[in-house]
Amino acid sequence: MKRNVCTLLLMLISMELAGSYAIAHHSFAAEFDAEKPITLKGIVVKWEMVNPHGWITIDVKGAEGKTAQWMIETSNPNGLMRLGWTKRSLKPGDQITIEGYRAKDGSNTVNASRVTLADGRKVFAGSSLTTAPAIPGTAPQEK
Repeated sequence: MKRNVCTLLLMLISMELAGSYAIAHHSFAAEFDAEKPITLKGIVVKWEMVNPHGWITIDVKGAEGKTAQWMIETSNPNGLMRLGWTKRSLKPGDQITIEGYRAKDGSNTVNASRVTLADGRKVFAGSSLTTAPAIPGTAPQEK
């Protein structure tokens, strides 16, 4: 009987934790607009390969010469690693180009689909809206 109560308690705790994670996590369609693609060229300020999504912070110069900071959401760290990304893939000062989709709320937030690195390589960023090119055994890249 004691064992059954412990098992039931563990199941309830697991369900609670899984439920709270599911509520906290979002879908692409909840935050981003597939009808608003955007391309940004900027300088990397910060690269965070963290759960549940990686984040690239870039400074983008506007038409009037003003700089705006943008937050770029990528896939989760495990997905990024399978695509060939590492914590050293980007460093502050790198000039990159982001292709992605704008946030619905109008903030300077983008869900990235591709990133053109400082050396010109294009790499998939794991957007849930787009799919990576299938290249077995290698990180999806274009030159």
